[in-house]
Amino acid sequence: MKKLLFVLVVAGAGYAVWRKLSEDNAERDLWSEVTDTFE
Repeated sequence: MKKLLFVLVVAGAGYAVWRKLSEDNAERDLWSEVTDTFE
């Protein structure tokens, strides 16, 4: 039971990190798109 709980916690943390990185990449893409038009 403890192993299952540990796996779920690790999976949840991994998912949270993945979502954060995806949001950061999307924001970076948006900023590069906006700033590239003013060059």
